[in-house]
Amino acid sequence: MPTDATEEAETDAELVTRCQGGDRASFRQLYRRYHGKVRSTLYQLCGLSNIDDLVQEVFLRAWKGLPKLKQPAHFGTWLYRISWNVASDRRQAYAKQHQKQERLIGTLPDRDRAGSPETDLMTLHYQDLVKRGLSHLSFDHRSVLVLHDLEDVPQKAIAEILQIPVGTVKSRLFHARSAMRKFLEGEGVQL
Repeated sequence: MPTDATEEAETDAELVTRCQGGDRASFRQLYRRYHGKVRSTLYQLCGLSNIDDLVQEVFLRAWKGLPKLKQPAHFGTWLYRISWNVASDRRQAYAKQHQKQERLIGTLPDRDRAGSPETDLMTLHYQDLVKRGLSHLSFDHRSVLVLHDLEDVPQKAIAEILQIPVGTVKSRLFHARSAMRKFLEGEGVQL
């Protein structure tokens, strides 16, 4: 049984290759190595709601997709791509659900809408200034800002994850930072 020092010395490529041969212990090592980063990325993109389910979905997709991974050394980038896809799927499902709720709430008299649990929950959810700032960004801008500035993913890797040119990453990052700065200044934060 490998020691913790041995586990850390093993590269992603070595662990992935063993996983592709059916070694579940190697996948557990990859899980421990990337769990925090995946969770943090999903939190920044989707919020706290159902975060454990989203993390589980990412690693389930990764386990199922490992046999098809042709470049084991790029596991981290590939895993971020899966995380982004899960977040994107979640946001699309949320948008559809939100539209249905809006149609339903729109049919209620005004007195029934005020003080609803959904309204109170959303108010509490957006108290955190940075979270509110992120929520004002488009999903594309938020994705780049979260991956680069909060998760320290290099621009080239972000381009691979999102399957866009590096120039587009730079442009989105510039616009996201500008929008975030404007939002924070509007909230009275001196930059």
